[in-house]
Amino acid sequence: MSNSAFSDLDHHVESSRPRFEADLQLLVEIPTVSMDPAHKPDIQRGAEAAASVLRSCGATARVVPTEGNPVVVGELVSDPKHPWLTVYNHMDVQPADEPTWRSDPFKMQIDEDKYIGRGSTDDKGPGLTALYAARYAREHGVPLNVRFLWELEEEIGSPSFEGMVKAELPRLRTDSVLVSDTIWIAKGRPAVPYGLRGVQGFTIRLETGAKNTHSGLTGGPARNPVAEIAGLVAKMMDPDTGKVKIPGFYDDVRPLGKKEKASFAASGFNVARYKQAHELRSLRTDNAAEVMKRIWALPTFEIHGISGGYHGPGVKTVVPSWAEAKISCRLVPDMKAAKVLKLIRPFVKKHLPDAVLKEEHHLDWFLGEISGPHAEAATKALRFGFGRAPAFVREGGSIGAVVTMVEYLKCPLIMIGLSLPEHGYHAPNENYDWGQASGGMKTFVKYFAELSQIG
Repeated sequence: MSNSAFSDLDHHVESSRPRFEADLQLLVEIPTVSMDPAHKPDIQRGAEAAASVLRSCGATARVVPTEGNPVVVGELVSDPKHPWLTVYNHMDVQPADEPTWRSDPFKMQIDEDKYIGRGSTDDKGPGLTALYAARYAREHGVPLNVRFLWELEEEIGSPSFEGMVKAELPRLRTDSVLVSDTIWIAKGRPAVPYGLRGVQGFTIRLETGAKNTHSGLTGGPARNPVAEIAGLVAKMMDPDTGKVKIPGFYDDVRPLGKKEKASFAASGFNVARYKQAHELRSLRTDNAAEVMKRIWALPTFEIHGISGGYHGPGVKTVVPSWAEAKISCRLVPDMKAAKVLKLIRPFVKKHLPDAVLKEEHHLDWFLGEISGPHAEAATKALRFGFGRAPAFVREGGSIGAVVTMVEYLKCPLIMIGLSLPEHGYHAPNENYDWGQASGGMKTFVKYFAELSQIG
């Protein structure tokens, strides 16, 4: 790409803002909530809208059906002989039923440079940013073909994505993959994650009666399943430290290497900013090194909810007939989900024999390279787009499609996200902003130009 093309980039990005905002609004205002079957028609509508946006930017686009929700596949081809890059994003979103939304989550609000709405940052905004950059790169002669995989099941663990990739494999040949679904350290602190945690979810249910009973008549001799489930959870995990007390749980955890520790330390992570961004009043520890280790390199045991008994206003004096705990473990290299469950099942059986453990979804962890030509290209690109080199860190979340693409596409995978902690992934008042979008377009244009030289 010529120097004149780079010099025109700032003007092009600014002039594209009205169209970008209109396209983002179109995508955000379709409630593509994948975990709610009632939104199945919206999922199809969202897929068709995404395909139309791809076509409006000069790409070919097709909506590929799967056993579950479709995947939108778009292509911007410069020359079939040129290298191929596959860009992955997802167009499905979390529910938006929190009462603390300040506006309709599916009516995008523009507040100066901020775009407020469910899916704006996770992951419709970054996906659209990459598309706009690819269009500019092709128009200015970057010798690179870009394929877009826009999934609509990421928020439920990508259950149909592997089947789609296997079926489409001959048409998905690529030289590298770019994923833009990750979060920076902080505003002004870009991050390139080279690792993701896996996850294993499960429920534990205990039934001790046919119905709730009056505590004045049965309280004392009757078992209380809510109390027993709470007691079991306390035996499994120390609530003060978060340390898992199940024997063997940490046996397979891979220690951090020296280079990884140094990269974490140099990342600019700040505990106060972290708490502020996530609106946390306190943490289990305020040691920055320990916090980074806990969110990026150690497994977790999280209780997402305990249900049973009475949850209305006041106190209804019943003894519950059942209780259920919803739990997940984040997994790190070299942990196996099956082995974790193999440790948990007998522990539950020993301490609460009549409880029933039900396995839910699981995703594997990912660990990529911290250096090499693609990492160097990402560094140059972020420095070009935002004026600062990124930190190479891991990320605490999970992206099922990443593991699938690494296994089947067999090529380097780099993650260049654009979201900020305060953008509110999965939270009320989720938002994206023009600063990240405009800097992201420049970043991706530079990254595409660098990749075209790698081959």
